[in-house]
Amino acid sequence: MIERLLVQGVRHHSPACARLVAARIAELRPATVLIEGPADFNPRLGELALEHELPVAIYSYASTDLAVRRTWAPMCDYSPEWVALTQGRRAGAEVRFIDLPAWHQSFDGVENRYSDAERRYTDATDRLCRAFAVDNVDALWDHLVEVAEPEGLAERLDHYFDLVRGEAEADGHDVAREAYMAQWIRAALAETEGPVLVVCGGFHAPALRRLAEEGDAAPPALPEPPEGTETGGYLVPYSFKRLDAFAGYQSGMPSPEYYQRLWEAGPEEAAATLVQRITLRLRDRGLHVSTSDLIGARSLTEGLARLRGHGRPGRTDLLDGLASALISDDLEQPLPWTRRGTLTAGTHPVVVEMTAALTGERVGRLHPDTPRPPLVDDADAEMARLGLDGEGVLRLDLAKPKDLERSRVLHCMRLLRLPGVRRDTGPTAGADVTAEEQWALKPSADRLPVLIESGALGATLGDAAQTVIEQRADAEGALDALAALLFDAALCGRAHLTDRLGASVESAVDDSGDLGEVGPALATVLALWRHDHLFGTAGSDLYAAVVTACANRILWLAEGLRAGPGPADIGRLRAMRALRDAVRHAPGLTPPADAVAGAAQRIAIDGLAPPDLRGAALGLAWALGAPANAAEAAAGVADPVRLGDWLAGLFAVAREEVLAEEQGVVSAVDELVGDLTDDDFLVALPALRQAFAMFPPRERGLIAERLVAARGGGDARDLTRRLPVDPVVMAGAMALEARVEAALAREDLIFGGES
Repeated sequence: MIERLLVQGVRHHSPACARLVAARIAELRPATVLIEGPADFNPRLGELALEHELPVAIYSYASTDLAVRRTWAPMCDYSPEWVALTQGRRAGAEVRFIDLPAWHQSFDGVENRYSDAERRYTDATDRLCRAFAVDNVDALWDHLVEVAEPEGLAERLDHYFDLVRGEAEADGHDVAREAYMAQWIRAALAETEGPVLVVCGGFHAPALRRLAEEGDAAPPALPEPPEGTETGGYLVPYSFKRLDAFAGYQSGMPSPEYYQRLWEAGPEEAAATLVQRITLRLRDRGLHVSTSDLIGARSLTEGLARLRGHGRPGRTDLLDGLASALISDDLEQPLPWTRRGTLTAGTHPVVVEMTAALTGERVGRLHPDTPRPPLVDDADAEMARLGLDGEGVLRLDLAKPKDLERSRVLHCMRLLRLPGVRRDTGPTAGADVTAEEQWALKPSADRLPVLIESGALGATLGDAAQTVIEQRADAEGALDALAALLFDAALCGRAHLTDRLGASVESAVDDSGDLGEVGPALATVLALWRHDHLFGTAGSDLYAAVVTACANRILWLAEGLRAGPGPADIGRLRAMRALRDAVRHAPGLTPPADAVAGAAQRIAIDGLAPPDLRGAALGLAWALGAPANAAEAAAGVADPVRLGDWLAGLFAVAREEVLAEEQGVVSAVDELVGDLTDDDFLVALPALRQAFAMFPPRERGLIAERLVAARGGGDARDLTRRLPVDPVVMAGAMALEARVEAALAREDLIFGGES
């Protein structure tokens, strides 16, 4: 049986390997062609026979609860797997995929099935790179395969893959995949008397040849997915940008447009065509390229090819020649084709355009009869129904039901990250009463693959967006991020359907030990619960539960906080203000007002609490109607280290109550400040300025008028006029002058009143 078996190892996305596969099929006329690919897609191979425009990819997903794992198997014109499929079918062979499904644990951490094993087992390839004096495995591959003479290619590939495999231990994932593929091979040999061709990644080829002789010939069973796992897959349009190694694709072949031209016309024509493409691209972007530059680049390219032993110019010969001719600056980093990885910040603009030209702009297109998930049809129908499938600026008035519906659909699309959908302005928080939004819409060829790939999240835009929100809720730990997700749920119109998100926020609130973290969450959710009729969240049970959790947590944290004097913590003060609003406007969701006021009064007289919290607690009690003698309390923190921070807390929570008093706390503070020494005043001044900044300009003017009137009259504008120099700087300069004069007097250096 083994004499009828040919295992052809390939490098994924290699034009030379694709040609070799086509030649093997033409010579061998196999009865069966077995291809490394997802075996669970075999019943749907007819979809791949439709007339698609490549590149396309088999997209597979496995969904467990809210976790979705995705894998792609992309194919372009010059992919050996695609040639095996198409040429095998034309030759009348039985064509099958023989690899494990993408959801199998062997693909944990793998996004692209056709990634090169050499990247995981590099000892041999590193040694070959040194032996052939090339920078990396891509240049090595071009040297040995793509631009080398085609004679003897099959033998060179066997030697190459034997060397790579012979010096590396396969990991458990590869072992499982190879055992499964070998079962398919043995079954195919038993089913037919004709030749069997296997097309697989070259790293697997030596093992499959050996395993084909071991074990039984029973057809392999398709593995069952883990319990509770939903699996599926679709064909998706792919693009050269996604395929390019410079964009982060896991496979080893960069510059897909170059290899497309190499596949279509050979090395010489590919080089000539791409020089023209690069030149036009550079000139379009205002980068000068002269005829003499191009002549120099051609000479350098040909010289480098000869020096490197290439009968025809390769990709790196072309790029190095162009870079030498077109770049006169000193480069701050190595040229990207000399290493692996994506382009980095600071890459020379000429280099960026060169690599982009070799990446290409091709985008695949699926045949109209290709099955697609329900989400795609739902999105198309919604966009057509609401007039969102056009291009341009769209202004929405959220007070209008039709515009609100449009907004919700657009926000769902935004959460799914659909290309061509961007919001420029609109509400940004629960308390933001802006009822206008502006969106920029633009059709995009990349939208369909994103919708297909999002099909695992839900059958409608709303369901898919809700899944995204809940996935992020599971992944997020920060309370502010979770509160933002609650707002996203409101924008999408899913406020009543995100119980899981509400539970995540409540759990995060219970775990939080930071008042400044819980406060913004309460402010956001309270506003949504209380009056956000625009988004359908007013009175929501979900938001009510979060309000309750936040209010209780703030009160508990505030009562237990112990700290010495320090700058007023704005986050802490906002939390106390949010608690005040919750008690006022959501009385059924918080502890009773008298209980909160009583706790606040205890905090206000707690000498171990920080001054700003004590002031905020007094303001909270005052705002909730409890008796409060703020003037007397101010006298208790009259020292310069505490006074300003205490006032900042009081003013942050009880600004209206302070203003409602004709004299009261402001007059008391005026007296306390008047009693400070110059040095103490300088200590207190920054915190005092921060405290009075809690009032808007008009209210500061009112306070100034009262102070001036209490002191016998004058122009209140003198107290509110903006000075050309920061008052703290002026006060510091005055203090410095006083210290200098004191030093001069001490040294008896002042004569007749002058120094």
